Amino acid sequence: MRFIAILCAGLMAAAPTVAQEREALGYGRIFTNDFFGDNMDRWRTGSYAYSIVRGPEWQGRAPSTPGAVLEYRLRTEIIAPSALNGVGSNDRAFVGTLSAGLHTHYSRDGADVSLGVDIVAVGPQTGVADIQDWFHDVVSAPNVSNTVLANQIDNAFYPTALVEVSYPVSIGENASFRPFVEAQYGVENFVRVGADVLIGATLQDDLWLRDSPSGQLYTGVEGERAGTGFVFGADYAVVDDSAYFPASFGTVAEDERFRARAGVHWRVGDSFSYFYGVTYLSEEYVGQTEGQFVGSLKLNFSF
Repeated sequence: MRFIAILCAGLMAAAPTVAQEREALGYGRIFTNDFFGDNMDRWRTGSYAYSIVRGPEWQGRAPSTPGAVLEYRLRTEIIAPSALNGVGSNDRAFVGTLSAGLHTHYSRDGADVSLGVDIVAVGPQTGVADIQDWFHDVVSAPNVSNTVLANQIDNAFYPTALVEVSYPVSIGENASFRPFVEAQYGVENFVRVGADVLIGATLQDDLWLRDSPSGQLYTGVEGERAGTGFVFGADYAVVDDSAYFPASFGTVAEDERFRARAGVHWRVGDSFSYFYGVTYLSEEYVGQTEGQFVGSLKLNFSF
């Protein structure tokens, strides 16, 4: 907790030094849902992230100064049992999250660094379960049972620190390889290693953000080149602790996770861009019958 407080203070202290040069550089957004994957409405069933990125004029890569580029991030996620009612509705606790955070992105000695803090709210206080139940009622999807609602994790707030260091390496004129290491402490504690491959000239000058449940890379700042690009990635994580698996519920989290993903970016100038990706997520708890596939979407219009 002390480390998180120091990190937050450092981010806030760095920000004023370049505030006079900062402008809106881009808007990151991504919607991830199992409806676009295996269509099973379970486990890591849905999330949405939205970011505003501000900083000095974009030059195709983040500046070397921490705090020069700031990302203001909002995110929500639903993690559900394998069924919202009936058989399978008690295999894991229901999780609804809302979070807000401040992150900075910078380059140092050839590496791209992302560093930030989020405040993550969980439990019935978020209202996420009620929103999902209302939406399912509107579209005639299965409703959330009273048992599942009663099995939500308790209300709490988790200050959460997240850092990622990636090292982009050119593997051709229009392709790059990005091995990375990521660590998080807060609502879930883990260390993750992995890599992504980006193919296409249109993808080489962007600021990349990482979707939390899927690991898909999506843009916070897009370069000016139109075209089509492809991304492939995989990672492995060791999980030390997770608030999403309270001891009182009885479900035991797996201490290892694996993800594999692929996606396509399509851009028409600076006015329209589209992304779709699919991700395989390995089992997250002991007794989970199988992994799952989720899909991620991003659609940008500029007028």
